[in-house]
Amino acid sequence: MDEKKRMVQVTAYGQTKEYPFGTSFVRIAEDFADVLPGKALLVKAGTNKLMELNKPAVKDCSIEFLTIANKEGRDTYKRSLCLLMLKAFDNVLGGKPFHVWIRFTVSGGLFCTLEGDQAELTRELLDRVKAEMESMRDRAIPFKKMSLSTEEAVSLFEKFRLEDKAHLFRYRISSRTNVYSLDGYYDYYYGYMAPDTSCLQTFDLIPYREGFVLMFPSSENPGELQTFAPVEKLFDVQYASRMWSRKMGIHSVGDLNELIASGNMMNIVLMQEALQEKIIGDIAEKIESKKSVKIVLIAGPSSSSKTTFSHRLSIQLSCYGLKPHPIAMDNYFKNRGQSPRNPDGSFDFECLEALDVEQFNKDMTDLLEGKTVRMPTYNFIKGEREYKGDTLTISDRDVLVVEGIHGLNEAFSYLIPAENKYKIYISALTQLNIDEHNRIPTTDGRLLRRIIRDARTRGYDAKNTIAIWKNVRRGEEQYIFPYQESADVMFNSALIYELAVLKTYALPLLHAVPKDSPEWVEAKRLLKFLDYFLPIPSDDIPKNSLIREFIGGGCFDI
Repeated sequence: MDEKKRMVQVTAYGQTKEYPFGTSFVRIAEDFADVLPGKALLVKAGTNKLMELNKPAVKDCSIEFLTIANKEGRDTYKRSLCLLMLKAFDNVLGGKPFHVWIRFTVSGGLFCTLEGDQAELTRELLDRVKAEMESMRDRAIPFKKMSLSTEEAVSLFEKFRLEDKAHLFRYRISSRTNVYSLDGYYDYYYGYMAPDTSCLQTFDLIPYREGFVLMFPSSENPGELQTFAPVEKLFDVQYASRMWSRKMGIHSVGDLNELIASGNMMNIVLMQEALQEKIIGDIAEKIESKKSVKIVLIAGPSSSSKTTFSHRLSIQLSCYGLKPHPIAMDNYFKNRGQSPRNPDGSFDFECLEALDVEQFNKDMTDLLEGKTVRMPTYNFIKGEREYKGDTLTISDRDVLVVEGIHGLNEAFSYLIPAENKYKIYISALTQLNIDEHNRIPTTDGRLLRRIIRDARTRGYDAKNTIAIWKNVRRGEEQYIFPYQESADVMFNSALIYELAVLKTYALPLLHAVPKDSPEWVEAKRLLKFLDYFLPIPSDDIPKNSLIREFIGGGCFDI
């Protein structure tokens, strides 16, 4: 039969419809618009195949349309909106040389900076750019993809003054590269794009600090912008990390790869470790100066290196004549049979109720009163809290260093007087960009850390870790991030070189994820992400480095 006359069956949301062979998914999405929470941005065929909507339906299939309510759809919205913004800047500035750097997330948007001697950032300029974005949105201009040889792509990037992209692709061995264009403006993006600009209905540009924030709609309400309410302490830590990387001359992955290829990474490793040690020492000095502090509470999202940080902080505290005692909050997990569950029946290890809060407060107050306390250890294999004869008694120069995700929540340490507590928020805030317009989400670094550690210490494979990551992230949003600004101090545990080290450990774990499983979509994305990095062997990484918590070989018993 002539394929042009053949019909294909498409099943979605309990309905099966027939379409002529080659009908685009953009067209098919129109028939399901009434059941979608927002405009379709991508299509998923089966359990794990993502496609852009301009792809044709060429065989019978079961599909799901992804919107901004889905992670993959939301990422697509962000990427597409970034390209729309950059094209609008190019139109408004009329060919003047400029660089917009897309830096990091802040309060429901992306913090960006404008660089260029002839491009001054003003409120009036942002208003003009936003108006241009709205005009282009209303014209439904298509995002076009084309495949170029890597050499052609590098030449194109150099022509458009995208030096970081050109630098990045000099270290890639793939022979072809997908490049997107919007009305004659070319760029490279790590991921899929929306079909056209009409999908990007809601956005804003808000001046902030040295740059501006590109705001997105919320996942729950695609037609409404998220409220801009920046967290100032966190922003300061992120910005300081970016400034340090710039001082080191490492703006992007291309710069990092150049140092690796030239054999000059050792100094960067030592400088990064020295900087972190100095910051940890400064924190210890502040704690020692507050004579009433008896309990240091360290909190942060999953895989922030809270445990190793607590040990390194303890060493610094010892230098001031204090006697620190690291305590893992995880040792106060309830036995597995008593753990609360998520709606899908899986265990919810992220909520406060997963911990024996009453026992923790009793033990801590007993210690503050000079009593001897039996200290627990949690057996993750058995899912049970155990007592192995370890006891603790503290005196005037002793300090308890407690780490865990709920450390900043007053409900966790409700019996401990405020004057006896010092709170530290720690997170791995990646300071690198892939290039000017492709940032590295901090969650990617933390997920890779966790995949490697889970496989090494908890017997979990990458498929399992990826499967539970959504619940982990939901727990962070609910139980950690709302309290981060209450910290007395913040610490960034990300190492500028760490992704090049993690690559060697993560690749075999990610490749082991079954290709027919739902988790393969994320595994494949991470594999593509790691392909940007040249690897660094772990032999020369210091034994007390924060990254040792994940790859092993450290000097701490954790």
